[in-house]
Amino acid sequence: MAGTVAAYVSLASEPDTQGLLFALWKRGTYVLLPRVLPDGELDWASYEGPDSLTPGKFGLLEPTEPARGVEAIASADVVLVPALAVDRTGVRLGRGGGSYDRALARVSPAVLSVALLYEGELVDTLPCEPHDQRVRAAVTPESGLHLLRGAN
Repeated sequence: MAGTVAAYVSLASEPDTQGLLFALWKRGTYVLLPRVLPDGELDWASYEGPDSLTPGKFGLLEPTEPARGVEAIASADVVLVPALAVDRTGVRLGRGGGSYDRALARVSPAVLSVALLYEGELVDTLPCEPHDQRVRAAVTPESGLHLLRGAN
């Protein structure tokens, strides 16, 4: 029932998000998608259907709509984030650029942040650095939603 969902367009190696993005958009949810800025920050713009996407940095599909700014993620009711792995306390392993850690730092701890994973990518422990932002939940195709115990 979220009014605004910040999400991402998945890469081929990640759980597919394109059907989910389309379904959210069709039901009237305001969907924000990231654009990678030259400094690695994530700017956000609205998703207006599959035709509103264009190839961007790192082979990612990005929205063509006007930029809403790096702070736009703070308006989201739910944030979906990519991850290579997540541990049971919410520590998220990304691709190493820190873009999502910086973006998640702008999100209220009360907002549900969810990593979309394949089975086997939810692990017992991962190393954690001081700048790492934890996610509050993970979803896998077979076992569904996992609320994570150490996440803020």
